[in-house]
Amino acid sequence: MARSRRLEKVCLAYSGGLDTSVILHWLKAEFDCEVLAYTADVGQEEELAGLPEKARSIGAVDCIVRDLREEFVRDFVFPAIRGNAIYEGTYLLGTALARPLIAKHHAEVALENGCDAVAHGATGKGNDQVRFELTFRALAPELEIIAPWREWDLRSRSDCFAYCEANGIETSATREKPYSIDRNLMHVSYEGGILEDPWRAADEGMFLTTCAPEAAPDTPAEVVIGFEQGTPVSIDGEVLGPAALLSKLNRLAGSNGVGRVDMVENRFVGLKSRGVYETPGGSVLHAAHRALESITLDRDVMHERDRLSPRFAELIYNGFWYSPEMDFIRAAIDASQDNVTGEVRLKLYKGGIHVNGRRSPVSLYSEAMSSFEDAGEADTYDQHDAEGFIRLQGLRLPKVSVD
Repeated sequence: MARSRRLEKVCLAYSGGLDTSVILHWLKAEFDCEVLAYTADVGQEEELAGLPEKARSIGAVDCIVRDLREEFVRDFVFPAIRGNAIYEGTYLLGTALARPLIAKHHAEVALENGCDAVAHGATGKGNDQVRFELTFRALAPELEIIAPWREWDLRSRSDCFAYCEANGIETSATREKPYSIDRNLMHVSYEGGILEDPWRAADEGMFLTTCAPEAAPDTPAEVVIGFEQGTPVSIDGEVLGPAALLSKLNRLAGSNGVGRVDMVENRFVGLKSRGVYETPGGSVLHAAHRALESITLDRDVMHERDRLSPRFAELIYNGFWYSPEMDFIRAAIDASQDNVTGEVRLKLYKGGIHVNGRRSPVSLYSEAMSSFEDAGEADTYDQHDAEGFIRLQGLRLPKVSVD
């Protein structure tokens, strides 16, 4: 691809894995430029120690590691919980939520260190290329974008291994890896390789954060989640920061077999893709949040927000976190959450999430009005009024004969 100028310094999103190790070397050789490596810690729990040394051994001038775990959960995961963002009714958007954050800091690191361009390792068939590059275009349009998988002549992992062998690049990756993994505090995703057959069940040994439901404890676990204005703030009365709260809930839910999803989704680029996900803590938070809204959210406000939720999820999935329409939708969703404060009690049992109770100091639920018993509700709800209400609702219905 022709460049508008000679590149002096490129900032590469670097994981230390096979692809980005090859890309680092290729960038230096292809553009005769300096390469600055950048790594984002979003809770992937990979060994980050030693990454700067590894990057420099391949040719990077430096490697900058940023700890983004707290920001990830606070500013991306929790807004998704508040908006009930679930793509195609199933996917809780773990990878899609992390990408705009990673790309935002990628651009910041590049600009702070005088880079001309940013480079990433996303393929030309996936969603991540869109998510990264839309963020770059929104926040730092002056940076050129290099996407090696769309430019070079390497076409497979085998080609990458051959490149490493030819250029003396050490890698811990193996040729036998049967699928790709992406992990952060929200989830673990698995795709590609053996999972490309949608009929084949995922191997039990693949999962990292959840046990099989049938192997979960025979005794249910009970947990109480506290919320303030739609944001999770406590577990069993213990106030925790965003990253600590999600980490703790991941361990509890995962040990009870909660959070596995196997789906075929529609990628933004037009392809269908099979993905297998583990989202233990996120699954519990979604269930708890919805339960608390049932007693704290006005009916019509809830229904309007629910109309926005699929669009909100779609914008996240497609990479439009930094867009005018996203600002509009997020403002509306956040406004709906002013009253969503209280606690939800849940039972976790062999992969299931069961709501056992919900309470709020600002609850809209009235036991007196809802009761089938005579609780003196006549002053606020006169059952005789229902007759006229039903008659008015029926005025527009067609008059048809019944045979």
